[in-house]
Amino acid sequence: MNITFEDFEKIEIKISKVKSVVKIPDADKLLKLIFDFGDEERQVLSAIALSYPDPSVLVGKEIPVITNLEPRTIRGYESAGMIMALGNEDDVVLLQPDREVPPGTIVK
Repeated sequence: MNITFEDFEKIEIKISKVKSVVKIPDADKLLKLIFDFGDEERQVLSAIALSYPDPSVLVGKEIPVITNLEPRTIRGYESAGMIMALGNEDDVVLLQPDREVPPGTIVK
């Protein structure tokens, strides 16, 4: 499915730094990540737990996050964004900048 360039321009992607990560109880794949965007913090749920059995390795990493999606409630937790990653459900690789940038930097 194609989208217009104007539709693409509506997507807001910002670099964020992972402040904390916890596994969601009774959910094999879900992690709850708290992100620092410089001027705010957000909670995002992501089904990447199988690729990161020790989720603490994610703390401090910079990850692009889509920030203007409507929040969703998943298993009783609000998720206010979507991380940028590639792969499939069993083998996820996170996208990261090749050098450190300030949290909140807009991806263009």
